[in-house]
Amino acid sequence: MDPIEAHAARLPATGEGWIPRSHPREVLASALLEGPAGVVVHPLDNVKDHIRKLLAGDPDKWFGMSGLGGLTDRQVLELTGAAAGFVPDHEASTGPVEVDPTLVLDRCEAIGVRLGQACARGERVILATGHPVGMILLYMETARLLASRGAKLLRPADGLEWREGDRHHHWQVRYLNDVGILTDKASARHTHAPEPMERMLEEARPDLVFADHGFAGAAIEAGVETVSIADVNDPALIVAKALGRTEHVVVMDDNVQPDAYWPCFQAIASGVVGLSG
Repeated sequence: MDPIEAHAARLPATGEGWIPRSHPREVLASALLEGPAGVVVHPLDNVKDHIRKLLAGDPDKWFGMSGLGGLTDRQVLELTGAAAGFVPDHEASTGPVEVDPTLVLDRCEAIGVRLGQACARGERVILATGHPVGMILLYMETARLLASRGAKLLRPADGLEWREGDRHHHWQVRYLNDVGILTDKASARHTHAPEPMERMLEEARPDLVFADHGFAGAAIEAGVETVSIADVNDPALIVAKALGRTEHVVVMDDNVQPDAYWPCFQAIASGVVGLSG
């Protein structure tokens, strides 16, 4: 079996949580506390360290975007707190960081509304993730929903290979059920790199991108409308939103168990169905 197909085969089967239907908001919010919301895995010291790296110009933290400097550590932490729903303690060196599940639902619903517009208009959409385990079910089921309701899902650069420097392996763009990922031709890889999306955009120009990490950053940098997901310790997309370069960013833990994102899917689906149904 192809190694990327084998990766897909190991993913958990989707259950009833991935069938679009009405759920009480409090049920969805409570379920999120068992996964990507509530107290998240990244403590305050980790969040502050990544903010410092971003402002120092670390390219790994810029996700392929330019012009993210010029703010202070305090300002970026305030932006992150507002986006996630916590009040930052600027004096503390560490401590827990919490994500408000109601904000996650609000922003997933807003993304759903925009994706619903894409369906109604028959827009060309790219979906891609730098977390090919954690959030893959969310993207795959969203892709399935969009395709069923009129969006045109693109798969540019599928199978494209390239090599960087003296690395012993090639990189490759592959797709799992219309969701773009980065592989090393043997395994799906976590990545912050913008290059996979840059190569995808050389082949096709979509109307909309739904992505995270460098896949989202590269699309924003290229001027493509982008809706995205960001973790509390990766503030580049949060800063981009504050600068007016992108509109919709959901902030939550981006690498919990794949099935834990079903409430996010239900919130997205409510927006999609509400507009294009």
